[in-house]
This record gives sequence, C-alpha cells and structure tokens, in this order.
Amino acid sequence: MSISLTLATTARVLTQVRHDRRTIALVITVPSLLLALLRYIFVDRLDIFDQIGLMLLGIFPFTSMFLITSVAMLRERVSGTLERLLSTPLHKLDLLFGYAIAFAALAAVQASIACAIAYGLLDLRTQGNIATVLLIAVSTAILGCCTGLLTSAFARTEFQALQFMPAIVFPQILLCGLIWPRADMSTPLQLASDIMPLRYAAEAMSEVGTFPLPTTTLWLDLLILALFAIATLLGGAATLRRQSN
Repeated sequence: MSISLTLATTARVLTQVRHDRRTIALVITVPSLLLALLRYIFVDRLDIFDQIGLMLLGIFPFTSMFLITSVAMLRERVSGTLERLLSTPLHKLDLLFGYAIAFAALAAVQASIACAIAYGLLDLRTQGNIATVLLIAVSTAILGCCTGLLTSAFARTEFQALQFMPAIVFPQILLCGLIWPRADMSTPLQLASDIMPLRYAAEAMSEVGTFPLPTTTLWLDLLILALFAIATLLGGAATLRRQSN
C-alpha cells in the first residue's frame, strides 16, 4: 500500500465529484432542508426535535455516503475503469482508502453545514458540544462509504445498487432507537439491533445530547463503528480481483 497512490485516488475521486454539481448540491442541502422540516413539524415540542434531530445528524451522513459510494464504485466496475486501475501497481487498499478519504471529506462538509444550520438557525440544543457531533457524523459517513464499497460488488446496475438501501439502511433506522426506544423493543429486535452499526451511532448521539463531556459509552460506540468500518472495508477489498495478464 502506498500513501501517494492513495492520495492520488482521493484526488481523482474528488475531481469527479466536483464536476457533478447536482450531486454536491443534493448532498449539502438535503440534510439541512429535512432538519428544517422536522423543526417545524415539532414546533411545539422542541424537546422531541432536539432528540430526533441530533440522531439524524448521525444517520444522514451514513445514508448519503452509502448511496453515493455504491453507485460511484459500480460505475467504476461497469465501465472497466476498475479493471484498468487494478492492472497498475495500485493496491486494492489504495483504491478503497482513496474512496473512503474522498467521501469522508465530502461528508465532513455536509455534516459541518448541517450542524451549523441545526445549531445556529434551528436552535438545536444538546449538552455536548458540536465538535463531538461532527466526529460522530464523520465516523458514520466513513462507515457508509465502506458499506457502499462492499455492496457495490453485488449489484450489476445502478438501479440494483439503489435497491440495497431499503435492505441495509431502513432496518437500521427502524431499530436504532430513532423511532422507538430500544429498551421497549422485544428481545429479538434488541438482539438484531446489536449487530447493526447505526444503533451505535444513534446511541453516541444520544450521549452527546445528555452529557456535557464525552462518556465511556460514547467512545465505545465510536470504537465499534470503527471496527464495523474496517470489517466492511476488508470485505470490499476481498471483492476486488486483480486481472492476470
């Protein structure tokens, strides 16, 4: 693995994204618009907005980066670009880490804008500080990138890649504690949520909302998110096949 090749891949991906202005506009504006809508739905119950809005700041980056990365990597596979890249000295991890860094940077911009609007314009209130929220948001975004890289190997068309979202993202949203407290779920559902990474992202955000300083639970949740990301990244690497001459 080479740092220079990884950074070159990162630069290439960011250049491609920079030319896709519609995607950039959607990534940057949609989370903020949805938070604004949520704020005015709960205009008389700001305590609910504080709880749900904070969790969504961790869920949005995962969802958007999962979609973008899975489609982008699928295009690389279908167009033959991936085969050409793997015929060069570029290592599989150079490629995957390059993608992860590029989309993590995009997610950091998305999360920063969403947090600025949530705290500055929508009056989101939390006990913890915004820096911790950004750390969690970027962590879930990296996990979303890694998951998208892995699932792209099982799709043949962009439509199929998009169909993985209901299968992978929606169950996690339903069971992470956003809609209903995990403590009130049945035991089988609690056990199922324990193997879903968004459950730990939601719990970490809940810790930020409750405590002024990072807690042991929060750091443990971030560690688990990192382990999930590493596992999916290695799984993605296993799906890449270097062509023999």
